[in-house]
Amino acid sequence: MSRHTLSVLVEDKPGVLARVASLFSRRGFNIESLAVGPTEMPEVSRMTIVVSVESLPLEQVTKQLNKLINVLKIVELDAESAVQRQIMLVKVRADASTRSSILETVNLFRAKVVDVALDAVTIEATGDHDKLSAFLRVLEPYGIKELVQSGMVALSRGGRAMTDRSLRPVDRSA
Repeated sequence: MSRHTLSVLVEDKPGVLARVASLFSRRGFNIESLAVGPTEMPEVSRMTIVVSVESLPLEQVTKQLNKLINVLKIVELDAESAVQRQIMLVKVRADASTRSSILETVNLFRAKVVDVALDAVTIEATGDHDKLSAFLRVLEPYGIKELVQSGMVALSRGGRAMTDRSLRPVDRSA
């Protein structure tokens, strides 16, 4: 199985997320990452969906997604031609003897400390999947107390945009 990142533009309406997620569920696909947020157009949201699946079944799901009433556009983004990022907050045990080496690691990975307590530090890190995984491996020996990660967000590289100002939700009432 291979990893695929889909960028899906949808109308910003109630129930769209549930319909899209249930389409993957009905096919037996596990969504590895899902992030949804507004775009430059107030009535349009972007879903970034990461799923591990073979190409042919993914093509079938993409065709079914296109049939959903609130889906406006779907693009598969490959890692080389897209900028992909996640954000992670991780709380790590940190006493007087380990705090300085943890701070060195934070600087090495270009992360930042967002909260400090007597026995722990909370760190914010942003990057692609591989960078965040490597960061966690380095922090594990200190003791990870809590962890949360956002879903992947991605945009294609270069000047071309998936959207333009002329993209409008399709009126299918006629």
